[in-house]
Amino acid sequence: MPGVPQNIPTIPLKERTSLLFLEYGELDVLDGAFVLVDARGVRIQIPVGGVACLMLEPGTRVSHAAVKLASQVGCLLVWVGEAGVRFYSSGHPGGARSDKLLYQASIALDPVGRLNVVRKMFEIRFGERMDPTLSINQMRGLEGVRVRSLYEEYSHRYRVRWEGRRYDPKNWGAADLPNKCLSAGTACLYGVVEAGILAAGYSPSIGFLHTGDPLSFVFDIADLFKFETVVPAAFEVAGQRPVHPERQVRYKCRDLFRQQNILERIIPTIQEVLEASGMLMPKPYEDSVMPAIKKEEKEWD
Repeated sequence: MPGVPQNIPTIPLKERTSLLFLEYGELDVLDGAFVLVDARGVRIQIPVGGVACLMLEPGTRVSHAAVKLASQVGCLLVWVGEAGVRFYSSGHPGGARSDKLLYQASIALDPVGRLNVVRKMFEIRFGERMDPTLSINQMRGLEGVRVRSLYEEYSHRYRVRWEGRRYDPKNWGAADLPNKCLSAGTACLYGVVEAGILAAGYSPSIGFLHTGDPLSFVFDIADLFKFETVVPAAFEVAGQRPVHPERQVRYKCRDLFRQQNILERIIPTIQEVLEASGMLMPKPYEDSVMPAIKKEEKEWD
């Protein structure tokens, strides 16, 4: 197939379709655009640069040309399990910027800065100011009470039996219907949030409330949107008891992400929570050696 075209104009993240799931085919490049080719040779064209995140389910293969094109246009490739409920790996369109990565890391390593960021996250989630004397553990305690209350509220609204948030990642089939729907929807949100974090130049792994996982910061930011999108969508679909609940949840989340302008809100939200730290972006040292050949800056946000 023809090579990847050069000098492709990038589309701002907020103007893209949030995500697409692909399965049982090879992602390649034809005439300057992504195409999915199945075993019968049927090609489905995907608008180049018009998608924030491509979720690759089992049965997909990716050509070198497709990976290169995804990098050029800032489209995140995520390798997921069946129904998109497990993350295996992801590509990095551009990767973290050193100045923003250092800024993010410096806040995470500063106890006061980290506390301020976590407090801001809880304020965004609950729509009210948090008592400045509360510790992170105390705020987490309040979070647990409110989250359980919200789950109960949605279970009653959509007439879904709810026995708590529990599932075994190693035994997906053992989870009950609402937990399956929640996991499928959350996986969709994680993919979109990770794309936004990378597009903004930050690291998905340096979290403030969550830590110790390659997606720690993804979990932090996703929690700010979860109860206005994923949770109501999951319970609504569970209440309908469809034959393919995971698929229905993905469609529902796709539509909600568009209605709620999630892609347009992710990067400003990241900036808002980090600025709450009260810390400034670090400046390079005077004796730092700058790049001999500067790479072209791409604006994906």
